[in-house]
Amino acid sequence: MDMVRIGLVGYGIGGRAFHRPFILDASGVELVGVVARSADKRAQLATDLPDVPVFDSLTALIAAGVDAVVITTPPSTRRDLVLEAVDAGIAVVADKPFAPDPATAREIRAAALEAGVPVAPFHNRRWDTDLVTLRGVLDGGALGEVLRFESRFDLVERAGIATGVGGGVLSDIGSHLVDQAVSLFGPIASVWASLDMRDARSLGRDQDGQIDAGFTLEATHRSGVVSRLTSNKAGFLAARRLRVDGVDGTYEASSTDVQAQAAVAGRSPADDRAGWGVEPAGGTLTTESGTASVPSAQSSYTDYYERFARAVRGEGTVPVSVDDAVHVVEVLDAARRAAESGQVVEVPAA
Repeated sequence: MDMVRIGLVGYGIGGRAFHRPFILDASGVELVGVVARSADKRAQLATDLPDVPVFDSLTALIAAGVDAVVITTPPSTRRDLVLEAVDAGIAVVADKPFAPDPATAREIRAAALEAGVPVAPFHNRRWDTDLVTLRGVLDGGALGEVLRFESRFDLVERAGIATGVGGGVLSDIGSHLVDQAVSLFGPIASVWASLDMRDARSLGRDQDGQIDAGFTLEATHRSGVVSRLTSNKAGFLAARRLRVDGVDGTYEASSTDVQAQAAVAGRSPADDRAGWGVEPAGGTLTTESGTASVPSAQSSYTDYYERFARAVRGEGTVPVSVDDAVHVVEVLDAARRAAESGQVVEVPAA
């Protein structure tokens, strides 16, 4: 197997917790460099990855030799870095939000297609354990035709709400929840939304202006399924819940966000192969016959990187398509316009 040489651009919480452990765990992948400039990030890298070279810029990393890069810098800098890599013929994983607006998302897609370079959004939460468990239930057919999907994801992270370009909870958690819904039930035709707008200073920020600290989004898929997606980071109780209603049954589950919690705590799949990515509890499936427990599936974000590496080698498609990335950005843009107008807004075809 040809090893895919990957460089990591950015080493904040995303680079350190959500990319590093899974790149290192993936077969067929070699982490060959990290771009970091600040002294504290370089000191952290000296502890975490003492044998991996550190570079001052993406340009220097590319010059040293890579097959692919992961761009996990703030959204305000991401467009230029993605386009620089694509122009150099380097495959790209672009962190979420994939782009701050539809025009930028389409620009990146057009550049990737013209260059013939694989580009994928880091929508790793298609591999969340609770979603993988739900996908197994859907594949089993016990729910029959699906009517409604509900997904709630609340975090106690006031200080973690990003500001500036691409900031806010809709861009952050919304990117994942919309992508999960699209992965299950297909493209979205229209959306209604409300945003929990907060004064930045009320959230402990030393700045003026408004931040969307949460959202509620109702999406009608082209398949007819209606998804209700909600998230908030300004509350005081974390929650992760899924529910699907079908004509033949209902599935419900509450989860602990097991992979993300472990990754943020500094653990990796190699620490516990048997137990990694397994929720303490699964869900329940209720049909006319009664209620039955559904055990948790096992999943790992490592699978994202192994699929990406195969795509770079020309052995398959990227784990999440650039078309899906553009569609998610279109949905989020429509949701903002819906929140401003109070009306249902149609989503353009990606």
